[in-house]
Amino acid sequence: MEHLINDNVKNIEISGIRKFFNLVSGKSDIVSLTIGQPDFYTPEHVKEAGKLSIDQNHTTYTHNAGMLQLREAIAAYVNEKYDLNYNPNHEVIATVGASQAIDITFRTILSPDDEVILPGPVYPGYEPLIQLAGAKPVIADTRTNDFKLTADVLERYITNQTKCIVLPYPSNPTGVSLTKDELQEIAELIKGKSIFLLADEIYAELTYEKPHYSIGRFTEIRDQMIIIQGLSKSHSMTGWRIGYVLASEKIAKHLLKVHQYNVSCPTSISQYAALEALTEGKSDADPMRQEYKKRRDYVYQELQKMGLDTVLPDGAFYLFPKFPIREGSSFELGLDLVNKAGLALVPGDAFSPLGEGYMRISYAYDMETLKEGMKRLRDYL
Repeated sequence: MEHLINDNVKNIEISGIRKFFNLVSGKSDIVSLTIGQPDFYTPEHVKEAGKLSIDQNHTTYTHNAGMLQLREAIAAYVNEKYDLNYNPNHEVIATVGASQAIDITFRTILSPDDEVILPGPVYPGYEPLIQLAGAKPVIADTRTNDFKLTADVLERYITNQTKCIVLPYPSNPTGVSLTKDELQEIAELIKGKSIFLLADEIYAELTYEKPHYSIGRFTEIRDQMIIIQGLSKSHSMTGWRIGYVLASEKIAKHLLKVHQYNVSCPTSISQYAALEALTEGKSDADPMRQEYKKRRDYVYQELQKMGLDTVLPDGAFYLFPKFPIREGSSFELGLDLVNKAGLALVPGDAFSPLGEGYMRISYAYDMETLKEGMKRLRDYL
């Protein structure tokens, strides 16, 4: 019966990140710097709110878009943090993580043969969803532009088929972000065009030298804009699976239809935990951010000492150094690192072919693990 499976499904693969992680799992004496999983626990007050919701029998369906109280908290939170203005009644949808928000966005706005521009190298979670919608991912080469999809780079890739541009900043896998001026140039470029802009801002709370600036502040493109955020990284709530999507009412009402038939609503228990996080835990990310910055600075300095070309990240918790590979691929280098150095990094080609020659290092690990990982990498080189 396999020949009857949807061709779009048969043509996509498991994420290269997970594929490599699964490959090295179970091997003894391996230092793994592969997964973007915060090594902090969910804050205690958030966990208690989740437990209390169970004890109080808040275990039923909620509004499809999420509890109004939660949507109000989301709207207040993004207004305070990023100066964004969205009506909680009609322009905010709570989702099952940011991943589901991305999925419903693509399924709502894309039609067969549409094109979606992505900055390459790029997180591998976008391309398969675009392809499942019958559309075409277009990878814009940002390697000579410090991995930034700025307006001058973007303009070269826009065609009559372009339906959407994805701005995933701070970026996974590079950690770079865009400045206010760079975002304004993009807003001016697409203003009035029949092009959506999806801003994936899941790492918005994890920026180091300066606060995150959201492209959503440029209200002249508000009706073209879909903003996605969530609590997985900011509050170390990856397993709770709560994200949210912000869009004008004209777009959100269609997103909600796809969302409803997809999941009905996010888990009620997680919604109560998220409510606590967004109201009483607005500063929960602060100590995590401070620790990540220390780790970033340490790993970056070590890579510099090793002579590896690396762009200093603005946010998230990844570095993306270029390796002087004389022969073979990034994947083969990854296997060699595992076999000879006992070190697991994610091969750069997991992030599109433009990631070939690079390796992603996650510093969402404690300093002891990072120091041992850097020692093994230095010895290997």
